[in-house]
Parts: sequence; structure tokens; C-alpha cells
Amino acid sequence: MKKLYVISGVTGMTGNELVRQLLAGEDEVKIIGFDNFYASSIETVADLIGDERFDFYEYDINNADNMADIKSKVSAIIDQFDEAIYINCAAVVHTEHFYHVYETYETNVVGMNNFLSQAIEVGAKKYINCSTSEVYSMNSWNENGGVKESDFITMAVAEHSQRTSYATGKLLTEFFMKDAVDEGKILGCSIRFANVYSKNERYPKHIIPFIINSFKDNGKVVLLENSRKNRRTFLNNYDSCSAVLALANTDSALDGTVYNVATDEEISIIDLAKKCAAKMGIENPVIEFDGYRESDPERRLLSTEKIRTRTSWKPAIDLEKGLDECLENYLKSVE
Repeated sequence: MKKLYVISGVTGMTGNELVRQLLAGEDEVKIIGFDNFYASSIETVADLIGDERFDFYEYDINNADNMADIKSKVSAIIDQFDEAIYINCAAVVHTEHFYHVYETYETNVVGMNNFLSQAIEVGAKKYINCSTSEVYSMNSWNENGGVKESDFITMAVAEHSQRTSYATGKLLTEFFMKDAVDEGKILGCSIRFANVYSKNERYPKHIIPFIINSFKDNGKVVLLENSRKNRRTFLNNYDSCSAVLALANTDSALDGTVYNVATDEEISIIDLAKKCAAKMGIENPVIEFDGYRESDPERRLLSTEKIRTRTSWKPAIDLEKGLDECLENYLKSVE
């Protein structure tokens, strides 16, 4: 089957791994990808640029001329493919951006909706919207196997913290997605990822590469005060991207609704730091605490029953293997 993929944020953690899995897959594919390097670098796809199946453009989803050119390129070749699939990976970024209302609003809300409109206008069959588990805000776990997509949400408000502004924008995109499908304009869904990590992160700001690099460079790690209590599950980006493709390949699942993509392998942040230290041969790791993050849920545990039921997806990389891969990559400079 011949498939055309159009991917925003293609050099980011999700985007570049999607390209790798698509190029290694069984389908005959053409990928048009773009990124403005807001939270990434061309280095993440540098080894793929020479592949004739992948066309990369340094474009901004918020630039009308850039997006008009993408639309023109897609329109010129879309009839050569059995189906076209748009995947929006733009502005799925680190926690540091969550507290700044305008920093990602244009990309997350306006850009996503414009990209969705383009997909509909060119006649794409499917649109996958990468949302975030931040949407759950203060309702991010329960004792019954994790919070479900259908559970009601209790959000922090402006008087509590600006953090939820990011989640509110992402939640709005899920309504855009559902409306487009309900109106019969396109097939699609939204995906709430939980704590994705990668062995190849360009900027080690997420907690796992942060811990590893802190021990490597400083001999200790300084965590937020929240980390004294916080627990999380961690999803390898190989698995997050395989979930995207599992949904994209399952028409019956593309009903406009939301899918959690996560693991149920929960660990405290302190134990995570100790585990990384042990793997690095550090017997008595120095763990210090400084700073506090408002409206930071103590746990984030999501149910993945829905995606497991509707597709064949399940995580392939457990935390032990994922950490070993991260350590091998991030410690290369020591050798």
C-alpha cells in the first residue's frame, strides 16, 4: 500500500522516531516533514536526509507562506497514493514551557487547527493529533488501573497555577479533532502521551536524561522538592510512536476520540535516580532538593485499556531496557 505522510515537528522526539519506523516499515511511503527547531535540531534526522522517501523543510507551522507551500507540495502528489495521513507532532514540549501561556499557544491551538484544516482541504484520509497527559491536570491517577479517557477532569485554574494553560490548549485541540470526525470531514484521533523519554533527546531536559547527565557531569543530582513524593510511569518513544502508527493503521479506531498511551510501570522519582546511579556504578548517590513546581500531581498513572482493546499495540521496551539504552547513549562521551 502506498501512503503519504505529512508530519509537523518532524525533528522532535516523536517526529524523528516516526520517520525511522515508517522508513523501516512494510508500506511504500513518502514523508513530507517540517520543523522550525523550536525544541529540536536537524541533527535528529541528519542521517535520513538522503533518503528519497523523506523530504524535509525548515518550516514553521505558524508561517502562512510555509504552510501554503506544504499544501502545494502535498496537492501535487496526493493522487499517487492510496491514502494520505497527517500527523501533528508540533509543540509537544518539556514542562518548562507549560507555565508560559503564550509560548506554545499559537502552535498548539491555532497551528494545530490550521494543519487539520489543510489535511481536510487536500483530501487526506486521516489526521493524528498528538495531545498530552497534562490534560488530566490534578486528576492524573486513580487506584483502579489508572485514569481513563472517559473520566471527568479536574483542572487547576489560574489562581492555582499557570501550568494548566498548556493543558487547556491541548484539550481544545481534542475538541477540534472530534468535531472534524463527527462532521465526516476526516478520520482521526487524539493521543495523550504520558512522560515520554528517548535515548536520543537533543536537549537533556526531561527527567531521565537530566538525572543521567547530572550524575555524569556533577556527581550528584538536584531534584525539585516535589520529587520527594512524586511517582511516574515512563514511556519509551519507540513505543509512543508505534502507538501512533497502530492507530493510524486502524480505521475503526479513528473515531475522533482520545487514546491514552502510557505504561503501568510506576516508579518514584527518587527510586528512578537511585536506579540510574546504580547502573552508572554510583553506590551512594548524592540527591539534593531545591525548588518547587506548583500544581504538579504526585502521580500520573493512565489506563491503556482502550488502545490495547482497539489495536494490537502494547509497549515493547520496559524501563530497565530503556534506561540501559539511555545510559549507553548519554555516556558515550565518557569513553
